[in-house]
Amino acid sequence: MATHLIFHEVDDVERWLRSPKREEVFGPIGIKVRPFRDPQGSNRVGLIAEIPDMGAFQEFMQTDAAAEAMRHDGVHPDTILVLDEG
Repeated sequence: MATHLIFHEVDDVERWLRSPKREEVFGPIGIKVRPFRDPQGSNRVGLIAEIPDMGAFQEFMQTDAAAEAMRHDGVHPDTILVLDEG
């Protein structure tokens, strides 16, 4: 299991934080996440993600289900940045 930091921007931080979509889409593939927000109040958010299979994660992120989940949560896909643990 590898730990990753994932940053991106969203339309509405509060909606994103309350959304159950992350658990709905990541849970079945074994990914556990902890959400974070920018304390300065921007629309930047982040996740600490425990990803057991990076290939499966990358493959999932190309699916219609991932695109729909991002739309539901107001994620700006062009802002996604995934950092690998050092």
